[in-house]
Amino acid sequence: MNERPRPGPSGSVDVEGVSQGDLDVGTHRVVDADGSVVSPEAVPDLDDDWFRELYRWMVLQRTFDERATKLQRRGMLGTYASGQGQEASIIGSAFALVDEDWIFPYGREAGALLMHGLSMRDLLLYWRGVEDASRMEGANVFGFAISIGSHIPVATGKAWGQKLDDEDAVSFVNLGDGATSTGAFHEGINFAGVLGVPAVFFTQNNQYAISMPFEEQTAADTVAQKALAYGMDGIRVDGNDVLAVYNAVATARERALAGEPMLVEAVTYRRAAHTTSDDPTRYREDEEVEAWERRDPLERYRSFLEKRGLLEAVDEEAIREEVNELFDEAVAAADDYPERDPEELFEWLYADLPPELERQRDAFLDLLERRPELYEYIEHRPKG
Repeated sequence: MNERPRPGPSGSVDVEGVSQGDLDVGTHRVVDADGSVVSPEAVPDLDDDWFRELYRWMVLQRTFDERATKLQRRGMLGTYASGQGQEASIIGSAFALVDEDWIFPYGREAGALLMHGLSMRDLLLYWRGVEDASRMEGANVFGFAISIGSHIPVATGKAWGQKLDDEDAVSFVNLGDGATSTGAFHEGINFAGVLGVPAVFFTQNNQYAISMPFEEQTAADTVAQKALAYGMDGIRVDGNDVLAVYNAVATARERALAGEPMLVEAVTYRRAAHTTSDDPTRYREDEEVEAWERRDPLERYRSFLEKRGLLEAVDEEAIREEVNELFDEAVAAADDYPERDPEELFEWLYADLPPELERQRDAFLDLLERRPELYEYIEHRPKG
């Protein structure tokens, strides 16, 4: 039996291809690294008080991350994911939303969730393992997506419901650059493009998918260009420029409400560890971290406010004192949260508990009856 001929140049079809090199994806920027305005016409039309409020929220995000990390080191939180270095992306995007929008978080956007109505106590309770606290009544915040990218199809489904109900709101999906390499990203964003749902997929490209550098986990030059394959537009923005992020998300939200879902890529950097269980020194150099420190989003925006004559009215020390006081109150409220019944671990899974789970529940409760010290650790945990 003859083998098939191997294809070669002589059998090639002469076609004109399109490569990613043909795509020129610009990066939107309003304020440069030194605080000077690059595009005066692009400065958002905000009152002076709102410009200062943006800075307050950025300080809140950083202070919360610092306090939460210390709390975890003292054994009072589970693993925590800091957004240090990504404050402009987190706060600038949330500032462009309204209360009726739904936020689908991916873990680092504490300030965005607090701005959207989630209580600080409930956010701390989430990181202590009380998952239902992440769905506080009155805040349109979905549960955290710890499994990378898993929330993207869910958010598309929510946005489809918003479209069917003719709601004047969007589903805002936070994700990292690593999530764009998952199957869930393809499924969710493809479905969003087909249905024309009011969704904004906001990718914080912080240069690492856990420990994998961006250029090693995708062959695409940018995240934004991936939007084209799904029939939607993409925006690439300097993620350390809070005003540029605000512009990008405000534009994307307006387009999404008109039936054009959008993919936004905010180019930023995760200066802290992936989580408090991670050691970033194993996969990145100090020189790289130091280079990004010189692009600090708070320093950049502080310089902008100073050049605009707005910094004198900002008392950063008072802001930090206020946040620390709120944090202390939230910790105390979380400490007072009633203990959960261990039996709840087995509830809400099935309408009728299967026999195997009944066996596991009974065995677990029997263990706690024989070894009560396994559950009594709460009585001895540190307070404060």
